[in-house]
Amino acid sequence: MRVGFFLPQIGPVSNRTTISKFAKRAEELEYDSLWVTDRLLFPVNPQTSYYGHALPEVYKQVFDPVGTLLFVASLTETVSLGTSVLDIPFYNPVTLARELTALDVLSDGRLKVGFGLGWSKDEYDATQATFKSRGKRASEFLRVLKAIWTSDPAEYHGKFFELPKSIIQPKPVQKPHPPIYLAAYSPASLKRAATLANGWMPVGASVEQLKSNRSELRRLAQAAGRNPDELKIIARFNIIVTDKPLEKERQFFTGTRDQIREDVQSIKEFGPDELIIDPTFSPDSQTEQGFLKNMEEIRKMV
Repeated sequence: MRVGFFLPQIGPVSNRTTISKFAKRAEELEYDSLWVTDRLLFPVNPQTSYYGHALPEVYKQVFDPVGTLLFVASLTETVSLGTSVLDIPFYNPVTLARELTALDVLSDGRLKVGFGLGWSKDEYDATQATFKSRGKRASEFLRVLKAIWTSDPAEYHGKFFELPKSIIQPKPVQKPHPPIYLAAYSPASLKRAATLANGWMPVGASVEQLKSNRSELRRLAQAAGRNPDELKIIARFNIIVTDKPLEKERQFFTGTRDQIREDVQSIKEFGPDELIIDPTFSPDSQTEQGFLKNMEEIRKMV
């Protein structure tokens, strides 16, 4: 099982020095991948709650995900660089394809692209996106990306996007294109992952959810004429480290390091292709020393 870790791209630890330092340290620790996320803004009066809670304070400072990975690409040599996730409704597929191509070429083929649909009404408003038909729009978005990345000249004519027959160079290093993963949970989004993506990128799912959705993903892929063995699963978890053991209703990857070590073992037994750990929300990761300690301790566990 491959293992990835989040960069200090958001929150109080995020700055040029820490991003550079931790990217280099992750490669020294032989992490397989480094990841960033997407958060456009921190609304003062949010229209949408954060899963029933207030928006985490760490979201007040966020470096652009693609720009951050371009910077890290120049500092590293072997570690994969991924997004978990870019929110499709906020982007134009043609301009984003060019940015991601530059990242794949300049990193010599180390890009992994995770996509989602977003949930914040304020971010939708700020980008003039709409919740209506966002699933169908996402499917077209992925087809435009693939057209640009795999054909020359590229062309696409759909309901939501138009691309006149055009030469768009360079092409990505990875063939036929950088791998695409979708954060998907609903039946429609799982079907999209099974038919249009290279795999599934769940966040915070239980082992039972992972097993159930993996079976459904394989069934949908087979129904679409795809080899289900070619679909990868990248499981991402936010860790919350506590000093004392948690007993009742303990959330996955929340607790002491010993409890988190048990969760890592459970995930290894499930057998995803890759495990991503995000320490951003853990109280002990709000300092540079604490963030680095989590990076080093997790590597020992996996």
